[in-house]
Amino acid sequence: MREQKDVLKMFEILARDNPEPKSELNYTNAFTLLVAIVLSAQSTDKGVNKATEALFKVADTPQKMLDLGVEGLKEYIKTIGLFNNKAKNVIAMSEKLVNDFGGEVPESQEALESLPGVGHKTANVLRNVWFGKPTMAVDTHVFRLAHRLGLSNGKTVEAVEKDLLKQLPEKYLMYANHWLVLHGRYICKAQKPKCAECPLAQLCRSEDKNI
Repeated sequence: MREQKDVLKMFEILARDNPEPKSELNYTNAFTLLVAIVLSAQSTDKGVNKATEALFKVADTPQKMLDLGVEGLKEYIKTIGLFNNKAKNVIAMSEKLVNDFGGEVPESQEALESLPGVGHKTANVLRNVWFGKPTMAVDTHVFRLAHRLGLSNGKTVEAVEKDLLKQLPEKYLMYANHWLVLHGRYICKAQKPKCAECPLAQLCRSEDKNI
């Protein structure tokens, strides 16, 4: 893995270029953010936002979502991949929130992961974006960039998350996940990375760097 001075320099650059990055998902409260994150699995944020624009006008609380039902929800999210299974999960999640949490989205990792359709990564994203916790959600972009930039050699999502939490300077942990996701989404793409536009190019040792 990279020396700490190199890691620090990378995140100094990312912080300089985008001091306070935001999630690209649209939401109005903790519940709509949670729903948006669940719907975004294997889907684009743009596609999710298009579907939830109308959905959140009629169902922005667990009870309203529950009242909509699985079939009603499907009509709003049928343009999103895996919408059948996601609809079932969102309704089951809403039911548990109403029955076990008084209709409120819990803050703890354990409580969030007890909800149907909410895994470790989803809980990490929610806790970071809504509750302001310095978590590290490892999605496909983060997993790929962690290896490409030499931040981790981990073979699993859990191993990469552990390495990143250990490698990254504490002062950058709040936004590190957003920086890596956005960098992977727009610059360091899996197909045809834009190395000529990359602010980290001089620090990158990737074998397929094309400059």
